[in-house]
This record gives sequence, structure tokens and C-alpha cells, in this order.
Amino acid sequence: MIPDVASVFNQIISQYKPCLAQSVCNFDRSPTLPTISFEIFVVLGTAVMLFILSKFTKSILPKYLTMVAGVLIFEIFTAPMWNNYKLGRWAYVYRDVSWILTIGWSTLILSTIVVVDKFFNHLREWKRFPIYLVLLTILVFITEITVVNLGVRSYSPEVKSTIIGIFIFNVPIEGFYYIAVFTALVIGFYKYLTLITQKIPLIPIKKGKLVRNFFIALIGVFLFELMIEPMVVNSNLPGWSYIYRDISFLMTGGWIVIIWLAINIVDHLFINWKLTSRFLGYILTGGVFALPLESWLINNHFRIYGPSAVANFVGINTPVTDIPIEVIFAIPLYLALIISFIKYWETILDNKL
Repeated sequence: MIPDVASVFNQIISQYKPCLAQSVCNFDRSPTLPTISFEIFVVLGTAVMLFILSKFTKSILPKYLTMVAGVLIFEIFTAPMWNNYKLGRWAYVYRDVSWILTIGWSTLILSTIVVVDKFFNHLREWKRFPIYLVLLTILVFITEITVVNLGVRSYSPEVKSTIIGIFIFNVPIEGFYYIAVFTALVIGFYKYLTLITQKIPLIPIKKGKLVRNFFIALIGVFLFELMIEPMVVNSNLPGWSYIYRDISFLMTGGWIVIIWLAINIVDHLFINWKLTSRFLGYILTGGVFALPLESWLINNHFRIYGPSAVANFVGINTPVTDIPIEVIFAIPLYLALIISFIKYWETILDNKL
């Protein structure tokens, strides 16, 4: 089944030229009265919420910018999966990635975290996390309904091909899963970087719980791989290795091992480094392993990017690795999200936060 899917993808991809697809560069940016009203609401709402949140927590602007960074990383990485139209030419920062939606999601997520931390501060961090997740899954889904019905949000053909056909006010029911993964990763990114920037005292653990940490990596990587599965086909692998559609435990397991090794190598050799330096070390070390592997997988047709992803490529391949330049930038973005999620959980469990 997988080779058939791959051949279909190849036929579609061959019809694309870099950044000439209507849905990628020439999409409808023309604003409407409802979308302009939505933009004004988001901008004013963000300003009001930041003022209110500043009364509940210190350093609100650095925290907000950290949240914006996490949301923007996620949106750029998953851009081929979604379409964001009709927001006006002023509203876009990359392809159809909109700063309006970025600050909107960021405000909603940060507000929820601050409120939960305020009213549930008696609970340990790991107990508050599911509260964040449940509330945000509901709130973000409601917001997704809004942007879909305004004509702003739509989904790529690859995403549409994976849904089961159940919709809630024009939003596929799979949105609950996508939103849960999105918010979990962004919360992990925000929380871990907050530990770094706020210089919260933490105990360096020289002998980490390797098995526990491996399973944390397993959860983070597998859930994210499952979400972005429509973007890329894992092809030509042994049939017995596929566990769902084209997700292979060989491929997913490889990424888990790379990330797990990168974290443990840096933590073992540079345990006394500052958290900021170690975080950058995780990403650099992981990239050293991931880049040549991804290049080999792409060039040997084990990984085939879908037409929506290919349409986002500018058509420039890097020397030596011979892979699209966008993939080079995507690797550290992916690692930043996944590793921060993993390290957030390791840190709060080790330090009993």
C-alpha cells in the first residue's frame, strides 16, 4: 500500500513548480469586513490581555515573546498542512503564515497558563499540565471553528485525505488531536524556556533516569510524527514495520534514538553548562545526527514529501546533502519543539516541581 501512495505523491509533485501553486504564493489575501474585524479583535484583545496578565505575573512581555516564538516555530514547520487566507497583505510573515494568528494563539495559550497557575498554584507542575491541555483543546477548537467559518482557515489536500469525515461546525473532529499536540508542544517549549530565562534554581541530575527519559522522548516524537504524517510519506520500508498508515517504527524509532542520544550526550559531557547553552547543544548535536540521515532518506526515496510541502519549496537544494533548503531549516525547528517538550518533563520530574 505504501509504495502506491508514494507513486501517487510523485505524480502530483511532478506537476508542481517551486512556489507557483495558487495555494502557496498566489493565494487569496483580499481581506473582508469579517476578517478585518477579526484582526482588530485579535490585536486589541492581545493588548488588553497583556495588560491584565501583567497584574498576575512578572515579566509578561518576555514570557509573551517566548510563547510567540514557540507558536511561530510550530506554524512555520507545519505550514504545508494549513491554509490561511483573506487576512490582507499586511498580515503575513512567511507564505501564508500570519502574525495575526500567531499572536492570537499565543495570547490564548499564555492567558490560560497564567490563569491556571494562579488558581491551581497548590498543584505540582505535572498535575497542572493536563488542566492546561483540556482547557486549551476546547478553547482553541472553538477559535478554529471561528477562523474556518470566516474563510480564513482551510486544510491541505493531504490533511483532507486523512480525515474520517466527521465535522463539528466545518472543523474535522481530528482537530482535537492536532490541537492537543500543538498546545502540548508549545506549552513544553514555553515552560522550558521560561525555566531558562527566569533562572529558576534547578538541581543538575548527573545520573538521569534513562528508561523514563526514553519513554518521554517516545511519547513526544511519536505523537508529533502522527500529527505531521500527511506532510511526508515514509516509503520502501519493510511492510511489517508500518504501525499506522505510513508511520514506521523504524523511522520514528530512529528519530527517538537520535534525540535521546543528543540529550544524554550533552547532559553527560556538559552537565555544568547553563541551561541556555545546553539547550543549544541539544539542538546542534541532534542536527549533526539528523541532517545526514534525513539527506540519505530523501535521496534514497525512503521519505517523500507531499505536494503541499514541495509547493512551499523555493527549488534550492543545498550542496553536499542535496536536499531542499527548507528541510535544513526545518530540522532545528523540529528539534527545538520536541527537545524542549522532553526536557520540560525531565526537569519537572527530576526537580519535583
